[in-house]
This record gives sequence, C-alpha cells and structure tokens, in this order.
Amino acid sequence: MPGSWISTDASGADARLRLFCFAHAGGGSAFFRPWRARMSPDIEVCPVVLPGRESRIRETPHTRMAPLIDELVTGLRPYLERPYAFFGHSLGSAVAYETARALRRQGDPGPEALVVSGRRAPHVPSRRPPVSHLRDEDFMAEMVRLGGTPAEVAGQSEMVRLFLPVLRADFELNETYRPQRGGPGLICPVHAFSGDRDPLAAPQEVGSWRDVTSGHFRLRVFPGGHFYLKDSEEFVAAVRACLVPARTTHC
Repeated sequence: MPGSWISTDASGADARLRLFCFAHAGGGSAFFRPWRARMSPDIEVCPVVLPGRESRIRETPHTRMAPLIDELVTGLRPYLERPYAFFGHSLGSAVAYETARALRRQGDPGPEALVVSGRRAPHVPSRRPPVSHLRDEDFMAEMVRLGGTPAEVAGQSEMVRLFLPVLRADFELNETYRPQRGGPGLICPVHAFSGDRDPLAAPQEVGSWRDVTSGHFRLRVFPGGHFYLKDSEEFVAAVRACLVPARTTHC
C-alpha cells in the first residue's frame, strides 16, 4: 500500500485554508515545514509527499506525469473537505497545475488559487537540453550548478547513492512532461513568482502562466536564482498575502 500523500501537522487544524505544497525535483516536505509557523493561524501548510522520498522512500518514483496525477488526485481526495490552494516550485508547479486540471475535469471546483514559482508555463518549451540521462558525475555537477544541491553533499558518495535515483526520476518526469490537451481550463487566480536570475525560468517565461486561467493573474519577481525563495521570509509573506483571504485578496 502507498504511504500518505500529505505531511500533516496538528497546529493547522483550525485554519480556514489548506495549502498543498509541491516541491522541486528531489525535494520533499522538509522544504515547507518552516512555513507552518509563518502561515498560521489562517493557513494550514500541507506538504505533498511523492513516492520515492522521506516516508515513502521504498516506493518507486514516477517518471511520467499522467500516472502520477491519477494517483495523486485519489490520494488528495480525503483532504479536500475544506477550502484549499496549491503551491508549487519548479517541477512542483507543473504537478500542482496538472492536479488542479484533473480535479476540474472530474467536476471539482478546483483550488481557490494556484501559486507557481520558478517554472516556465506548461506551454512554453524548454530552452535547455535534457540532463536526466547524464552519467552520475555530470548529472550531479548540474545539480550543484543550479544551487539546489550543496557541493559538499554532492561529494558524499553514500548520500548521493540514496537520493540520486529520485532526483534523476524527477528530472525525467519534468523533461518528458507535456500538458494534457482539452478539458476545462482553470478559473482560479494564478499567482506566479520568479527569481530575476533564474537560469531555468526567466521572468517572461514564468509570466506566461497568465494564459492558463480565466481568473486573476499576477507575476512578482524577486532577486535571486532558481532557489531565490529559500529562507526568504519576504517570499513566504508574499504568498500568504495572496491567500488570506483567498476569495477576496489579490497579491
């Protein structure tokens, strides 16, 4: 049986809104745990745990989007009884978007808001060649260059052996992803965030998320690279401002 899709915390039990958070390639729930105190008491931060990491380390990670979304929607269903929103960074933006679309196709009203970060819009082609097929040394060098993996971690062979399979699988998932055609579009607000020096997603590419919804859209650009949001209290405050209250406030 699969493990839990959600990392929960009792402190958010009375929050009006659940924020489901989808991490970057290789990321997990730990990235979002510091957000809980900053989003409280209005927002319950619920990191999504995908197969292959943390409590689900023994499960096989997905390398194709469609089967992942099918399982993910089923896994999220028990948690959608209260208002909710989606946040995704990098690969997580695509996963959050396709999950929102799948819920709409199934007749659900979908999230109150979609917040995306550090990824070009789904219909914008990548400017970069795929890297998931590279040999281990070259692949890890690319991870260090992007800023998501410290060089000292990349140099520890035992640690690399543990997290390399899921990281490589996530990159394959991202590189093979193409948005599904047809079905209802999003009607919720979409709030997009970008780093002004992100080598993977330039602000104008992130700005193209405006095309995925008939609802409100806004782009905000922060200083920094692909992981501009890490340890940024200003960024977390900006996300919170988009969602409190989600029905009436636009960031």
